[in-house]
Amino acid sequence: MADEAPAASGDARVDDALARLGELAGRPVAEHVQVFEDVHQRLQELLVSADAPPSAIPGAPTYEGA
Repeated sequence: MADEAPAASGDARVDDALARLGELAGRPVAEHVQVFEDVHQRLQELLVSADAPPSAIPGAPTYEGA
């Protein structure tokens, strides 16, 4: 199960951030914190940008009727 990729979130930016977690298996435990902090920071930035209109966010998915 650890080798399974997480289900797609529907947002490539989130999927890219979460993909970094796949690097943990090949890194020493002492380096895990750095990866977790990077993923956490990237996800926080995406949450903050969620209040901005989609046209103001590069790479944001667009939806019909939005």
